[in-house]
Amino acid sequence: MDNDDLFGSQPSDAKAESNDTPKVNPRASQSEDSGRYRPLADLLRPNHMADIIGQEHLTGEGGALSGMFKSQQFSSLILWGPPGVGKTTIARLLAHKANRPFEQISAVFSGVADLKKVFEKARLYRQQNGVSTILFVDEIHRFNRAQQDGFLSVVEDGTVILVGATTENPSFSLNGALLSRCQVFVLHRLDEKSLLQLLSRAEEKIHRQLPLTEQARRNLVYMAGGDGRYLLNMAEYLFSLSDYGPDHQNSENFQQIHPEDLGKILSHRAIAYDRDREEHYNLISALHKSVRGSDPDAALYWFARMLEGGEDPRFLSRRLTRMAVEDIGLADPHALNQAMAASAAYEQLGSPEGELALAQLVVYLATAPKSNALYTAYKMVRKNASATGSLMPPAHILNAPTTLMKDIGYGEGYRYDHDEPDAFSGQNYFPDEMTRKIYYHPTPRGYEATLAKRLQHWSALRKSRNNPQR
Repeated sequence: MDNDDLFGSQPSDAKAESNDTPKVNPRASQSEDSGRYRPLADLLRPNHMADIIGQEHLTGEGGALSGMFKSQQFSSLILWGPPGVGKTTIARLLAHKANRPFEQISAVFSGVADLKKVFEKARLYRQQNGVSTILFVDEIHRFNRAQQDGFLSVVEDGTVILVGATTENPSFSLNGALLSRCQVFVLHRLDEKSLLQLLSRAEEKIHRQLPLTEQARRNLVYMAGGDGRYLLNMAEYLFSLSDYGPDHQNSENFQQIHPEDLGKILSHRAIAYDRDREEHYNLISALHKSVRGSDPDAALYWFARMLEGGEDPRFLSRRLTRMAVEDIGLADPHALNQAMAASAAYEQLGSPEGELALAQLVVYLATAPKSNALYTAYKMVRKNASATGSLMPPAHILNAPTTLMKDIGYGEGYRYDHDEPDAFSGQNYFPDEMTRKIYYHPTPRGYEATLAKRLQHWSALRKSRNNPQR
């Protein structure tokens, strides 16, 4: 069978049999007009905005991109989203719909010289035809700040309509000046429904179904991790396996692939994690909020996700220590001790054994009583201290190591608390120019409930001893 039969466009003199099922292998996905190999993902690339799967918030009725296409008012934009969700497809459709010249470069393989050539070509075309060139820059975040500055003038004067694609948060990876000249469109990771729909399209293109059980089919979608291109690459590989179809002409005779078989045939994709980029901040935020929200199971999950992604356990140890004082504080004074002990245990044991000590700390913190009273008090007092930083302590609590200091009143009237009833004098310790402030408001949880009662007791003693403050 001619390879062109695989996706239609069969020559008029070919003797095609209606019962034939085309054989599929990695070399069989070929362009109908050139005969060259094209990956299944490229063959299924949508030709219309409405065919894009999983980005209906942009491409559907009332979406920002569909509105731009209808109005024919095109502006520079940044497409931000994970791999395999349609960024390149949208850029190509934009160029086709706008009926403008289209240039495409990758920041991975291009430099200043390449940009200059594209800009000069775009300037010349605009001078001759009065039309802007659409410039698609894949992985635009890979350009450094100086290279990004090179886009400013050509975007500003309309020489190019920039369409940048990035998997990184533009707020971190792009210049503010460039970002202010572009709209940012966020593309979502494809959900299970969208990936199953994409898989069905692939089967329609191949003219047969993948030999997967229902659970194996869902496992395949799960393994894709929201990446449509990755899903299609795996599907193409499964179609190509001789044990599962190419030697069979009847799909009913295919050996079914079960979930346990799928795990042997295909490997899971690498975990999406970048220690220096947005995913790093997303996951540490998820871990911190899970601990704060007293969910040990979710906290353990995000902790493990970060470790599996290659995060430094020492970084996690430091962040967990911060959680111990910021979100637990004196509601459980042992939390900080546990954090320091877990850190010491990791340093002694190393990975992977020491990671268990950190996991134990995660559970301890997540299940501890919560309080941010100390954290809140410290923020308030720092602000107040900054505003009143020149005020002296009251004279009676000043140190008086010399006769001169005693003569001018340093330490005069100080009452030694241990000599007072209940070891409490109720003196004023704030500057004389300040009214008494209350910064620390303990919660009724954990050990802070005990502290709250103690503070109430001292407050009553202070008032009973004729001290009007507090």
